[in-house]
Amino acid sequence: MTAFTINGRSVVVTATPDTPLLWVIREELKLTGTKYGCGVAQCGACTVHVDGEPVRACVFSLAGAEGRSVTTIEGLSDDGSHPVQRAWVELEVPQCGYCQSGQIMSAAALLARNPSPTDEQIDEVMRGNLCRCGTYSRIRAAIHHATEA
Repeated sequence: MTAFTINGRSVVVTATPDTPLLWVIREELKLTGTKYGCGVAQCGACTVHVDGEPVRACVFSLAGAEGRSVTTIEGLSDDGSHPVQRAWVELEVPQCGYCQSGQIMSAAALLARNPSPTDEQIDEVMRGNLCRCGTYSRIRAAIHHATEA
């Protein structure tokens, strides 16, 4: 059994320690905002925060979450009021939306560390999050917009 905190709630799960955190989040805890994209940590759709740091949940083992704090897109805010979430809506960033929870989680982690990033810093951090629809310019604009909130 593995105990950790997810979105401020203590949980104990029974999956094997080598199970990817993504499957525990989606299947056992029924938090489906975190998406499966590639399964090899290359697309960023599964990005969550572990102790405030962005990780790819598809390759992060459940054992790595033991005793730690995990935040998913559902835990970023109860009502979509996080500055990054508001910016995403206000600037109409999503097209298909599939990658957007991972994009938002990476952007939120960036702004927690650097509240006023340059375009180059944004591009460097967000490079690991792929968007098949190509909304990269709207993503960058939304990150800048969130810094104003």
